[in-house]
Amino acid sequence: MPLSDPQARRLAHTREVVYRGYRRDDGLWDLEGELLDSKAVRFEIPGEGVWHPGQPLHHMLIRATIDGDMVVREIAVVMEAYPHGLCPQAMASMQRMVGCTMGPGWRKAIEQHLGKIQGCTHLRELLYNMATAAYQTLVEARLESGTDEPPAHLGQCTAWDLAGPVVQREYPLLWRGRHAEAAD
Repeated sequence: MPLSDPQARRLAHTREVVYRGYRRDDGLWDLEGELLDSKAVRFEIPGEGVWHPGQPLHHMLIRATIDGDMVVREIAVVMEAYPHGLCPQAMASMQRMVGCTMGPGWRKAIEQHLGKIQGCTHLRELLYNMATAAYQTLVEARLESGTDEPPAHLGQCTAWDLAGPVVQREYPLLWRGRHAEAAD
């Protein structure tokens, strides 16, 4: 279903973000994130450069290698396009994320290790949602392992409401609707 018809307008900026998850032969997992910003018109930052329509202003890539517990084992970063000569200096601080877990506290760890002038806004933005991509990448392996832990996505959105019909169907033992009915 498309969005409603917009008012008259013209494109000013495009941001593309893509995540890819890979299962490695050595038992680890690679998560790759890519961010690409471009302007629809000529754009200039005095003293830094001129970008033509469609030319990347930002083009940044991150590969985080994680284990089955979603702990970052390695991280690689590339800045193929950036607006300021100082931007690449932020790449070294990304190594501080090695040892952090893509789970509860992930955003806090990003802010602690890369927040404000310690890192790059765009690399932080890529990292924020990398944990969700990791979760989606590892979901099949977690199902294969037959873990008894409740999935982390339960209770985190409308569809996965613990008292809702999807949880009742998919995870009947975790469904809380029956408890509410018994209390009536």
